[in-house]
Formats: sequence, C-alpha cells, structure tokens
Amino acid sequence: MAHTDNQPERLSRISVDPAEMASFSRMAADWWDPTGPFKPLHIMNGARLDYIKQTVCDHFGLDPNAERPLTGLRVLDIGCGGGLLCEPMVRLGAKVTGVDALERNLKTAKTHAEQVGVEIDYRHGTIEQMVEAGEAPYDVVLNMEVIEHVANPPEFMADCGAMVRPGGIMLCSTINRTLKAFALAIVGAEYVLRWLPRGTHQYAKLVKPVEITRWMSDAGLNITEQIGMSLNPITNVWTLSGDKSINYVTVGTKSA
Repeated sequence: MAHTDNQPERLSRISVDPAEMASFSRMAADWWDPTGPFKPLHIMNGARLDYIKQTVCDHFGLDPNAERPLTGLRVLDIGCGGGLLCEPMVRLGAKVTGVDALERNLKTAKTHAEQVGVEIDYRHGTIEQMVEAGEAPYDVVLNMEVIEHVANPPEFMADCGAMVRPGGIMLCSTINRTLKAFALAIVGAEYVLRWLPRGTHQYAKLVKPVEITRWMSDAGLNITEQIGMSLNPITNVWTLSGDKSINYVTVGTKSA
C-alpha cells in the first residue's frame, strides 16, 4: 500500500475522507499530549471509559468492580488513532484490536504501547478491508468519534455492524448536528478555545441521533440506549446526561 508522509494512503472501497485524513495526519504525533490537539479526547476519556466498562459488563453479565472485568472479550476499536481507548481496554482485561486508516497514527499508537508495556493488535487499514478479508467478528466494537469524519456513513456503519458477533455489542459516539453543537463543538472548540485545529469538524457531516439509529438498525443492531454527554466548561469534567444536543453515545446489540 503506497504511502508518503505528504499524502494520505490510497485505500480500496473506502469511506474515509481524504481531506479528513490529511488533517489528522498533521496531528498524529500529538495523540498522547494531554494539552495538545487531542485535549478534548483526554478530557472525555474518564467519562466514556466508565460508561463503556459499565455498559459492556451489564450486557455480558460481568462484574464491573473486578480487577480486569473484560477478561475473555475481544474488542475492536475502529479509527483507534493513537490508542487512547485501546490501552485502557487492555488494562480492563480485553484482547484488543485497533484499526486506523492513517499509518502515522498507528506508529504513534504502537510506540506508546511499547513504552508502557501493553500488547495491542494494531492494524493499518479500514473497517471495510477487515470485512472484505473475512475477519472474525468481535464481542465489542467501539465506534467512537469516527462517523462524523467518513465519506459514506450508512455504508461505514453497515461494515461496523458486520464486525459485531451475534450476541455482541457496539457503542457509537459522535456529535449532534445542531446549532448548539456548531456553537460549542466547532466555533468554541476550534476557533475560540483552540482545543482543535480549525476545520477538524464540518457541520454538514455531524450526525443526528435519528440518523445513527436508522443506520445502526439497518446494520442489524438493536438500539438499547442513547445517552448524552455534557462538558462542564469550568471544571472540564464530562458527565452523562439526558442532553443529546452536542455529544451523545448510541448502544446497539446484535441478536444471538
């Protein structure tokens, strides 16, 4: 697969957007800097990790208070970036595969995993390629903050659903397409606070909850929960809430 640092990789049957890939390529080395371009994800990680652990444990009847409650589960993190979710999933006991279309992201992820001594199966490619290759489906699929960056969301979601095994579960988080989200997640985060480079998110590509629900249902998943996530700008703490007007998570399960 040909690639240079100055242009995105060419990928077969892709839903990734080349312009999005170029933007993230410029930020690849900054994934693990809590004050860098991915500061919002670092801030969000505590809330979303707790939610993932509790939701997965509830689904599989596991004890969330166990030392390694996800032991025995295979987890796929789609668009894993620098590994901000992959590493804590391993520490919770899961066997983790992370896939990302940007090779530079994976170099960062692999280097950091080696530095901290965790074992993760990182793959350079796309979810579409995993489906085409006949990859065995997973117990848990994490589809977090990715769908708002792809070129063909329904097709992307269909491929994500194909990677959930019967009886498995997928969690999908994204940003709602509302004026409030535009004001806070784009204008505020990119132009005022400068947490993210300008152009990281495009309003037209943000996703309404009804759209996610339809695409996940079409992918063979049963929607079990949809919950909002809210940021306190004073404390920089994320909490789960009923307000889905900015960030929200949708949970879907596949019938056994």
